[in-house]
Amino acid sequence: MNEFVAIGDTVVDAFIRLGDKSRAQVTGTPDSADYRLSIPFADKIPYEDVTIINGVGNAANAAVSASRLGLKTALITNLGNDQYGKDCIEHFKKNGLDTRFVQIHVNKKTCYHFALWYGAERTILIKHEEYPYTLPDVGSPKWIYFSSVNQKAFPYHEHVAEFMDKHPEIKLTFQPGKGEIAIGKEKLAHLYRRADIVFCNVEEAGKILGIETLGVQELLKRMHALGPKMMVITDGPKGAYAFDGTDMWFVPPYPDSKPPFERTGAGDAFASTTVAALALGHDLPTALSMGATNSMSVVQYVGAQEGLLSMDQIKKHLAEAPSDFKPRKL
Repeated sequence: MNEFVAIGDTVVDAFIRLGDKSRAQVTGTPDSADYRLSIPFADKIPYEDVTIINGVGNAANAAVSASRLGLKTALITNLGNDQYGKDCIEHFKKNGLDTRFVQIHVNKKTCYHFALWYGAERTILIKHEEYPYTLPDVGSPKWIYFSSVNQKAFPYHEHVAEFMDKHPEIKLTFQPGKGEIAIGKEKLAHLYRRADIVFCNVEEAGKILGIETLGVQELLKRMHALGPKMMVITDGPKGAYAFDGTDMWFVPPYPDSKPPFERTGAGDAFASTTVAALALGHDLPTALSMGATNSMSVVQYVGAQEGLLSMDQIKKHLAEAPSDFKPRKL
């Protein structure tokens, strides 16, 4: 029996690294609407290299993370009947995932994204293919982790919520992706109410709530009011906040002397590791510190999965962490 089942779209990421010769420029303020990457238009832009990474996406990243942390893990996802799909299946098997629920669609393409990588940040050109979404019988795992499918898949999200209502013994993680945010909190109210824990970042919380000027703690309270038992909001390199309706926690980023190499997957690593730690019996503060540790490791590598740690490696990092690296109650 699987302990952790992730649901969501899988993609192949092509990381196109831009250097100084690209004449790329970054303007504006991080996490704001005016934050822009600019390159010359109608020109030939040199790039340094390209790295192809198979089998990623929020749910796939979470599944690989949970598997490395020791949970029996399956993935419910859709792939095209192409070489990219075959490469993704191979990648999942190498990472110990149960692939019985991966659906291959004839005459469909596997989702393929382009990441313009400049410095430690990236801008991703995304396209979610349209698939017929179905929910197989997954039995009764400890946790289901739902994140990021095609916006046009709705009401698939409602089907997931209805399945969860029929299985109150299963805990639900909801990590809304770009499509879920576009659908809106009203249509996804059932999913938010049924969730045991919801993850998003500060910018996403503002978009979900339709509010831009609130502080993180107020965003946390208003997101929690949508119904999840626990709400977690990440704030990039500033740390993360959690609220269970009674206690509010802050966890700082894990201290690392090295600057981030590439930030893709930091949020997925934080969220999935926190959930995996809860599934393994740890309390919320401990789980948050483990999530911050894995997030630190991921940003030292290209892509969302290469830097994912095992539980023994996380525990070693925590044992070596300075005394001030610990969650604190607000």
